[in-house]
Amino acid sequence: MAYYLKKTKMKGRTYLSIDESFYSHQKKGTAHRVYKSLSSVETLKKNGIEDPIAFYQAEVDRLNAERKEAGVPKISEVSPSLYVGYFPLKSIMEKLKIKHYVDYFKLTTDFGYDLYELLAALVYSRSVNPCSKLRTFHEVIPNLYEKYDFSYDQLLDGLSFLGNNYEKFIEIFTVQTNNVYKLDNSKTYFDCTNFYFEIDREDVFRLKGPSKENQKTPIVGLGLLLDANQIPIGMKMYPGNESEKPVLRDVIDNLKKQNNVEGRTIHVADKGLNCAENIVFSRKNGDGYLFSKSVKSLPETEKVWVLLNEGFKEVRDNSGKLLYKYKSCVDEFPYTVTIDGSKKTVKLTEKRLLTYNPDLAAKKRYEINRLVEKARAMTLSRAKKSEMGEAGKYISFTDKKGEKASVSMNEEAIERDLKFAGYNLLVTSEISMDDRDIYDVYHNLWRIEESFKIMKSDLDARPVFLQKESTIKGHFLICYIAVLLERLLQFKVLKNQYSTNEIFSFIKKFKVLKADNKYINTTVYTPFINELAQVTKLPLTNYFLSETQLKSILKYKI
Repeated sequence: MAYYLKKTKMKGRTYLSIDESFYSHQKKGTAHRVYKSLSSVETLKKNGIEDPIAFYQAEVDRLNAERKEAGVPKISEVSPSLYVGYFPLKSIMEKLKIKHYVDYFKLTTDFGYDLYELLAALVYSRSVNPCSKLRTFHEVIPNLYEKYDFSYDQLLDGLSFLGNNYEKFIEIFTVQTNNVYKLDNSKTYFDCTNFYFEIDREDVFRLKGPSKENQKTPIVGLGLLLDANQIPIGMKMYPGNESEKPVLRDVIDNLKKQNNVEGRTIHVADKGLNCAENIVFSRKNGDGYLFSKSVKSLPETEKVWVLLNEGFKEVRDNSGKLLYKYKSCVDEFPYTVTIDGSKKTVKLTEKRLLTYNPDLAAKKRYEINRLVEKARAMTLSRAKKSEMGEAGKYISFTDKKGEKASVSMNEEAIERDLKFAGYNLLVTSEISMDDRDIYDVYHNLWRIEESFKIMKSDLDARPVFLQKESTIKGHFLICYIAVLLERLLQFKVLKNQYSTNEIFSFIKKFKVLKADNKYINTTVYTPFINELAQVTKLPLTNYFLSETQLKSILKYKI
């Protein structure tokens, strides 16, 4: 058995790889596999290799000489470890029949590679070992069980195509998810976040704006929409300096049109999206809404109602501890919106649910008092206003003409914030909805925060090092699909019996080592893998796995 240099011509370019011939016990004869994927001759020349074919032929000769001299195989740059934990995601992708629809793109494009294979390889790689696209190509994709045949240049080309058409691919996944698993659009959860880039200069897409992670570098915004069961059904990307508020209207409107969603949808979002235009938009479309509203920003008449002790109902735990108390009212409330270029006031009938949480109140008061202490210290040290940060809201600056500005504590602001600590106001169009149901629906919004956490932590979606807008969008499409598949596994297949951490830990850690004609399972035992083995009836806890057993895992049908 020996190494050889393989040359493949596609679309006028010559791609190189070092392949290895070996004896296959299954075929009972010679088989071939990729030992090392290389780039195209043209790209290698640009990178400074004058004659790539001669250069890598010399490496092939060296490898064969070392093998011959030693008489036994040497360790190589290719890890003998294979990732297998992505098999549930692969099974769901196949169940959704995504390949059938992705293959239609072949009719209008001239790909020199299989677009579905490229998409699948990127999604599985992002799930098992999130890293840069260069490392993904050289270190992760070669260690997936299936072998994929595309170059690094083709990977970037395919990622760019996916990014340019990311909304079409999301539509394919949403429609097929609805066909197979049924989506529940009776209420939807929406929120926005942003991702920073390791660059100093802005461009038309990556622009500086308010970062969720307090980064000063350019950012890109991302809005995510979930159905009632926390399954992703839409994503919208927008330049980092744009407001989140119009994104809510665009995403929901487009998704309803794309997916033929009819009937009433309740839009649930945090206080950052409760602008008048969004509220009126929901009513116009025959939908409803549930938003959080700052108590401190209410008119004085409504603040009086907030602080009245009458009308509250209490919710306590089994030991009698007060968890929260609540009261509600239904009335007409004014909203000022822009219609045909001019501002108009409209009155909408709403239910307003006020809650008071004693634990939240104690936490808020502690934070306020910390800021007050900081503010007092800064007034004594005569610190500049620009140095005060959030504590500056408790400091008043009086600038009299011809005199030095005087600095004093804003006692009124301190008293106001302490007074309203622990209160939260929920505003909804659903006037007949039970108060406790309103509370529960809104507090399920943490699920979308968990989806962002999956992207940022489990999938390492940021920081982002890609440069082109199309490849950046392709990158986040891959992250979105990985989140969607994990959510379908968690909620639709495993019935929400296991946490996201347990699932992703298994996906990343379930690996095998090739040893002669069998595989060694290197995964550490956990209750999750044991229970998954029982549910799937697969040999996931076996120490030794045969080729047949490994194939049965990768071909498992959910």
